[in-house]
Formats: sequence, C-alpha cells, structure tokens
Amino acid sequence: MSSTAHRATPATDDALQRRVVAKVARRLVPFMALMYFVNYLDRTNIGFAKLTMAKDLALTETMFGLASGLFFIGYLVFEVPSNLAMHRFGARRWIARILVSWGIVAAAMAFVPNHQWLYGLRILLGIAEAGFFPGMILYLTYWFPARDRARITGMFLVAIPLSSALGATLSGLLMQNLHGFFGLEGWRAMFLVEAVPAVILGVIAWFYLTDRPDDATWLSAEERTWLTERMAHEQGETERAHGWSVRKALTSGRVLALSFVYFGVCYGLYALSFFLPTIVAGFAKQFGTKFSLVETGMIVAVPFLFGAVAMVANGHHSDKTGERRWHVAVPAVVAGVSIPVALYQQSPLAVMVAITFTAIGVCAALPVFWSLPSAFLTGAGAAAGIALINSLGNISGFAAPFVTGFSIDLTGSAKPALWMVGALLVGAAVITLSLGHAPRRAEDDAPVSERSGSTTA
Repeated sequence: MSSTAHRATPATDDALQRRVVAKVARRLVPFMALMYFVNYLDRTNIGFAKLTMAKDLALTETMFGLASGLFFIGYLVFEVPSNLAMHRFGARRWIARILVSWGIVAAAMAFVPNHQWLYGLRILLGIAEAGFFPGMILYLTYWFPARDRARITGMFLVAIPLSSALGATLSGLLMQNLHGFFGLEGWRAMFLVEAVPAVILGVIAWFYLTDRPDDATWLSAEERTWLTERMAHEQGETERAHGWSVRKALTSGRVLALSFVYFGVCYGLYALSFFLPTIVAGFAKQFGTKFSLVETGMIVAVPFLFGAVAMVANGHHSDKTGERRWHVAVPAVVAGVSIPVALYQQSPLAVMVAITFTAIGVCAALPVFWSLPSAFLTGAGAAAGIALINSLGNISGFAAPFVTGFSIDLTGSAKPALWMVGALLVGAAVITLSLGHAPRRAEDDAPVSERSGSTTA
C-alpha cells in the first residue's frame, strides 16, 4: 500500500498501528523482560553473595571487584560476533542458545573452591551471555516503529531495576534460608537456584520467540502485512538517509561517542548494583545499625523500585515529545550530582534518599539512550553498531567494581571511587548534548499529536 493511500485514511492507520504495537508488546515484551530479569540477576547476584562469600573464599575488596569485573572481558570480546550471528541465524535459535549456556555456567558458580576458579567462571559467564542484551535491543528494532521504541525499550529495561530490587530480596532470602541445602553454604545455594530459570527460559524461547514480523502467525494477515511493510519502510528510509555498513558502524566517531555515554551511565549502574549491598552493610560501622541479610535486601530494593518507575515514565515522555538527548542528559546529571551528595549524609535514611536519586537518574537515562543509535543504524550495521556500543560501554562493568574495590582497599573509604562515578555520569550528559541531532525522518521527531496520520508502509 502506498504512502498516499495511507495518508488518505489516517484515523484507520493510527488505530491499526496502536492495535498492532499493543498486540506485539503483549506478546514479546513481558517474556523479554523476564529473560533480562534473570540475565541481570545472574550477572550481578555476586554483589549480594559477597556478604558471606568473601569470608569463605578469603576475598579482599580488590579481589571481589576483579571477580565482578572479569565477567565483562569475555562479554566484550564476543559481543559483536554474537550479535552478527543473531542477525544471520535468527533471534529464536540464538537467544535460546545464550540462555542455556549462561544458565549452566551460572550454576557452576555454586561450586567454586577458591578465587581463581571464581575468576575463570566469571569470564566464562561473560562469554556465555555475550550478545544477549544487544540482541534484545536489535530485536526490538525488528518489531516496533521508531516512534514507539523508547517507551517499549523502557518496558523491557525495567527488568534491570526490578532485578536489582526483587533480586536483592530474593538473594537474601535464599542465602539465609537455604544454608546447608545439599551441604552448600547459603551463597552457593543461591547461585545454584538462581541459575535454573535461565535454562528453562532458553528451552521456552526456542518455541515461543518469532524471528521477524512476517513469520508472526499470531498476528492477523492484515496486522502482519502492515507491520512487515512498516518496518521495511522505516529500514529503507534509514538506509537511504545513512547507509551504514558494518565497517562504517564499527569505525564511526558518533558510535564511539555514544559508547562513552553508555560507559558513563553503566558505570553508575554497576557501581550501585555490585556495591550497594556493601554500602548498606557498612551502616553498622558508620551509624551503629544492624540489618539481617533479608533486611539488607529490602533496603537495597528501594532505590531500584523508584528507578523502575522513572525508567518507564521517562521513556514514555520521550516518545510523546519526540525529544531524545535531553531525556538522557538530565537524568545523567541528576545521578551524577546525587551520588557524591550521598557520601556526606549523617544518617542511613539521608544516604538512601540520595542514592535513590542516583538510581532514578541512571535508570531513566537507559531506555531513551537506545533510541539514539537506532536513529541512524539499521540491518547488519545496527547489529554491529549496537553490539559495539554495548561492548565498549560495558567495559564499565569491569572498571566500576574493580576501581571501586581497589579504592576501598587503598583508602579505606568509598568516597574517591563514588566521586568518579559522579564525574563520569556528568561527562556522559555533556557528550550526549554535544552530539547534536542525527538526521532523521521528520515523522520520528515530531510529537505524537502531530504525526498520528503520517504512518506509512
């Protein structure tokens, strides 16, 4: 159907778009979010395990930081090849493979005898998981029009704060109540139990996911045709405007700049995810308070629950207004300013209020950020570019826990490391604003109220 024909019946087209997007979102987003919930939990539950694991394995803060960060070495090396493989072989097969392999490695974490084995399995876990997150971001570009993508991405990424919030409480419960399970310490039992869902979801993914809209038998013929043509049209428009090959995507200054932005935002995210349980446990020495493992998990959950709300709200507002850069930069500044503020508070409540603003800022920036590269990357170029941004950005996953742990060991304080977190977040905001607008179709930047009749196929 031609663009002219579509514009002749805008109300029908807009109703059709809303119906199709809602139907696809109901089918895919909850399952994708559940997979990412389990993914992020298996990646970061080492932060909670540390509360008792450190003594059992004789880990210093530096050794723990290194173990946490080594995950990202294998992750970095294999991310781009993994995403290109998914683009070639299809999401259903590749995502299922990733889930099963990481579940097996995550379960093996329960049996590490010393820190050397812990280091090795963390590297293997990164290799096993490589490609999952950028694969999911790429997968969203196959199914959702650009005007809806920040909101939908926010609904998917809400798994990050929910995993950090609910996962902290769950991990505390498992460690406290499963101590002695099959003769295992609580942290070992927690690793084992939390690995099982990944394998189960991998098997389900093989049968449940659909590679592309034209394969979606769960859509009606009209819905399938409209979505297939709409996504093909958007891809064609982006290719005509930019024409980014794999080589161009991998060598672009803009892609590298976005990688640094993502590095800064993720640095704040991983610093919170890996060390917030330690900070809360440190209240005992700093303020004379004492919390059980479960109570610590519940306190850690609070900032991330607020972050989950901010993530969805900011993505929705960005789609509504069509604006992207300020919706990344402002939350990054809020996070960057609030984390140093937390260092100088005189009560546990004041510290947690400041850290909650950090979590809100970091979480709010993430879904809108991924609208920036998808504005000019498509096809194999998108597969490579998105994977590269995620790979380079996730170097922060190595740097944040290692630098933070080393700094605590060296100075006896978390303050220098957390000042660095704040500086990187503010730097990410500055670079985001300095990039300017990528050339885009006018319909994607216009507010929803002005573009409801402009859908084309």
